[in-house]
Amino acid sequence: MQILRNVSLELPTGSMAGLIGRNGAGKTTLMKSIMGLLKVGSGSMTFDGNDLVAAKTHARTRIGIGYMPEDRRLIPDLTCEENVLVPAWAAHVADAEERLAKVYQLIPELREFASRKGLQLSGGQQKLVALGRALMCGTRLLLLDEPFEGVAPALAQRLVEVVANLKREGMSVILSESDLQHSERMVDQVIVIDRGAIVSVR
Repeated sequence: MQILRNVSLELPTGSMAGLIGRNGAGKTTLMKSIMGLLKVGSGSMTFDGNDLVAAKTHARTRIGIGYMPEDRRLIPDLTCEENVLVPAWAAHVADAEERLAKVYQLIPELREFASRKGLQLSGGQQKLVALGRALMCGTRLLLLDEPFEGVAPALAQRLVEVVANLKREGMSVILSESDLQHSERMVDQVIVIDRGAIVSVR
């Protein structure tokens, strides 16, 4: 069934947008549509001149788009570092080691549990790994789906710091939340979605 209706938005380069809406409003559907995990029925979608509607998902990673799903989707038997490297391996990224070093620079905690299996990490640690994985290919645009959901307050605050640093690095970011509890001070614009439609942009 059709979820999104008349969605229209623009994200300036190097800015951060908060996609705000209750559960079932269409936040994840919109993120998956941008990433190419769901097919867009009609309309247009471009990123830096690239037609995303026609592009395959793997092609989106090659132009610098990264996605962090709400449910993390780590491979439990792989180590933290291997989970981070998976998209680089899949996309045959030539500078994977350099990108990994950059991820460790942005999220130094990942180096501390790099050799631990995904199933041995707490929920908050798994969120950090999922963010690091998104950064391996998301060098220009990051889509962060509920990055602070279900995380202990201390780790949620750490995630806020990491995401804020990404903006200072010049990254474009869309992050979704049910409210502005964590992102209000970071975002340049707030996009409110309800029942699959954008109801306000401010």
